[in-house]
Amino acid sequence: MHPKGWIEMKVFVRTLALLPLALPAVAGSLVLIGHAQAVTEIGGEKIVTLSRAATSTTKPEFTSITLAPGRGMEVLQITANFPGKGNVDVLASPDLATAAKMLDVDDDDFGNFGYRLGAAFLVPYPNRIRGKLSADGKTLTTEWQGHTLTLPANHIGKLPGAERHAMHGLILKAKTEEVSVDKVPGGEEVSGVIRAGDFGGHWLSKTDLVVTITLTANAVDASIVARNVGSEDEPMAIAWHPYFNLPSGDRAQARVRIPASTVAEVDGYDNVFPTGKILPVTGTKFDLRGAGGTPLGTNFFDDNWSHIDWKDHAATVQVLDPAARYGVSIEGLSPEIKTIQAYAPPTKNFVAVEHQYNFGDPFGKEWGSTGTGMVTLKPGQSTKWHVRVHVFVP
Repeated sequence: MHPKGWIEMKVFVRTLALLPLALPAVAGSLVLIGHAQAVTEIGGEKIVTLSRAATSTTKPEFTSITLAPGRGMEVLQITANFPGKGNVDVLASPDLATAAKMLDVDDDDFGNFGYRLGAAFLVPYPNRIRGKLSADGKTLTTEWQGHTLTLPANHIGKLPGAERHAMHGLILKAKTEEVSVDKVPGGEEVSGVIRAGDFGGHWLSKTDLVVTITLTANAVDASIVARNVGSEDEPMAIAWHPYFNLPSGDRAQARVRIPASTVAEVDGYDNVFPTGKILPVTGTKFDLRGAGGTPLGTNFFDDNWSHIDWKDHAATVQVLDPAARYGVSIEGLSPEIKTIQAYAPPTKNFVAVEHQYNFGDPFGKEWGSTGTGMVTLKPGQSTKWHVRVHVFVP
């Protein structure tokens, strides 16, 4: 949630920053303007904010998106105007000064803080990958179609005996080139290119990513086109990691609807490794298919749903906050989206909803002959991930 009393100002012709009053400076990320601190850069590149003025007096409209091209085009903030309430934060994400400190000062070599706020993009794999750990514990190896992949072992659970593993892709610290902002009917659009290559030596072939984010009154669209520009086949999966806000702060009464009939069994909520079993949700806490959603109560979720019921060419998840008369729907529009990961700890004021191509640990032997959702891109081929967000009054 933002602190009270934001000032909005132009920083560059197409770049805006939200200015919190009396916040501590972050080295390399803040510029002193009078008595205010303005965050202008994160990850060594200018922050970009798309904005539009709300015009409706009867229905909610999106008003801004702030993102960081210096951190893989991560979406830092989204706001929407609700008549009678003003701007509401759609993402549970800190103010820009805090985000800059997390990402530019406190973060580790892997960029792990990137997926702890806002909505980070996860390429070429979301979720967890297990493998043989190196002697120094910094990397692991796994196999895909006879090829060995060496990945950063950037995550581990908190309990004794937890297994270090790779998680959430290889673009958390990626720089974006050719960033441009253009007017579109009813709003603005930003696009940029991440020339990922072989993802720092961790992947096969070479990849270019074109990221496009569009703001209009009725929708926020986020898409990534991954193109194999190298000379050999490569696996590819895409997702994002958005923390959707619960404006009332009353998590127990919030409701979630996930239109999926199965869930992947995991070994527990510390490692969160799939066992390879896909279980029906009927009669369990994982059955979130009811119209109007199911109350979260005190349930903890960090799970992966599949066998999605697509309606009108969309895999639509809803997060509803009845106490705030607030709702958000998240539509997965790419047929390659095979699973939905949701992360919702009872002590936190958010629900993370991740439309992704794949199951967790997609190269793991536990899956046997089960397809795990990774797309194979041959040289010259591409795949597009596309998600659309709406806000509404339930």
